[in-house]
Amino acid sequence: MAESNFVDYVKIYCRSGKGGAGSAHFRREKYIPRGGPDGGDGGRGGHVYLRGNRNYWTLLHLKFERHVVATSGRSGGAKRSTGRDGEDRIIEVPCGTVAFDADTGEYLCDVTEDGQQVMLLKGGRGGAGNTHFKTATNQAPRYAQPGEPAQERKVVLQLKLLADVGLVGFPNAGKSTLLSVVSAAKPKIADYPFTTLEPNLGIVSWRDNRSFVMADIPGIIEGASDGRGLGLRFLRHIERNALLLFMVPADADDIRKEYEILLRELERYNPELMGKSRILAITKSDLLDEELTEALSADLPDDLPCRFISSVTGQGITELKDLLWQELNRETFHDADAIVHRDMDMSLMADDDEAWDIPPEEEDADDADADLEFDWEEE
Repeated sequence: MAESNFVDYVKIYCRSGKGGAGSAHFRREKYIPRGGPDGGDGGRGGHVYLRGNRNYWTLLHLKFERHVVATSGRSGGAKRSTGRDGEDRIIEVPCGTVAFDADTGEYLCDVTEDGQQVMLLKGGRGGAGNTHFKTATNQAPRYAQPGEPAQERKVVLQLKLLADVGLVGFPNAGKSTLLSVVSAAKPKIADYPFTTLEPNLGIVSWRDNRSFVMADIPGIIEGASDGRGLGLRFLRHIERNALLLFMVPADADDIRKEYEILLRELERYNPELMGKSRILAITKSDLLDEELTEALSADLPDDLPCRFISSVTGQGITELKDLLWQELNRETFHDADAIVHRDMDMSLMADDDEAWDIPPEEEDADDADADLEFDWEEE
């Protein structure tokens, strides 16, 4: 089976550039025996940025570029010449990417908009040349300031899909079938669990040429918040969804209990998710008659809207889309960007099977010029 091109988790090594050293040069010209210090400042090291790019939809391009290293600043020169600044490195990521420290799990930043640029690592500041240290009592300083060292860090990048509606349910609840019916998406559909191994997005058309985005999240099982099954890997995508559509099949043993299990897993993963609007859809309702539908309705939760649907016959699909649009456009609607990102628990994350070969630091050809550089003959 070919490996999927959908990559939503990658670990990379980043290093900014070190600052160039200041020069301890002295002015040397004919007929000017004591020209004085004229060493220039060193250039700053290159920064490392994250920048959102709407043309990317996965982190696949970073899977094969594991080391992101900015160049160092050049050393200062004679005649107060400032060294060249190091070149910045910009990491293009899809919108919805979150960065964490790979060693501590600390939350670093979040990129949600196209063109948004966040500094991940700051380049070292260039050192001051010996001209800055000239005083009335020290007119020939023979020293200069070294540049600041580079910063380095292992970073985990996680993609959390941006969608209006997220489908939440156990395997084989009918999520992929619903997405294929209401949109042009073609997710894999089969009669066995865990058919969906990666999230799928679809544009759902509504009235008057209006539309919204729906995300099919792989099935969650009980204990997913503790790392069981595929749930932990894809639960993060639900954080980005503005509205959660819980889906429970009509042939389930206890519809209310399955809904409560799903809700409890989301709460254990991130309590902030409890502030999102929720809708419950009872799928495969073509298996029910009116009497069974009324009996099941009496046992459904009273604190959220419920709809009986069938993706095969089209029962209740139009009413469900109307309800979703109504919830998405409520004035008191929950803001998806208000979700507080927690630090990662690195113990639940699998280690990369690829070895970390840290690239050696580059040798600066101008470092030799950063040493004491003078030609002063003492009388």
